[in-house]
Amino acid sequence: MSHSRSVEVMVGAFMAAGFVALFFLAMQVSNLSTTSTGEGYLVAARFDNIGSLKVRSPVTMAGVRVGRVSGIEYDSETYEAVVNLRIESRFDKIPDDSFAKIFTAGLLGEQYVGLDPGGSEEYLKGGDEISLTQPALVLEEIIGQFLFSKAQEDATDE
Repeated sequence: MSHSRSVEVMVGAFMAAGFVALFFLAMQVSNLSTTSTGEGYLVAARFDNIGSLKVRSPVTMAGVRVGRVSGIEYDSETYEAVVNLRIESRFDKIPDDSFAKIFTAGLLGEQYVGLDPGGSEEYLKGGDEISLTQPALVLEEIIGQFLFSKAQEDATDE
């Protein structure tokens, strides 16, 4: 009787550990595991298309996370998406002519903002706007352009 009781306790402990591991995995995938203290400075970037970029998406530079997307708004006058980036205060030497691009990471297609440094000797500070941006690549648009160009080639061959 005590042998079956100890097996039940071990199975229960194994199941609990599995649920805890699954919880932490879900937190990592959803970007909710890291808490933002609100430290750092805000920088804005305007994009024609942000794809499926979300608040709390990473902002990286050379593959290192330097911040997170803190807000996304729509400018109805310029018809652009305004993405607010909170850059951690320890990364205070990012040139003000840096280039912001939206990339897709992994198989799940999570999107993030990548910064390519410029050559300016002036650095970004709170309230600045990154003027050099590249929108997200949308797979449907790329396929549509490819098919349209193929149809144009076929039409000119005839």
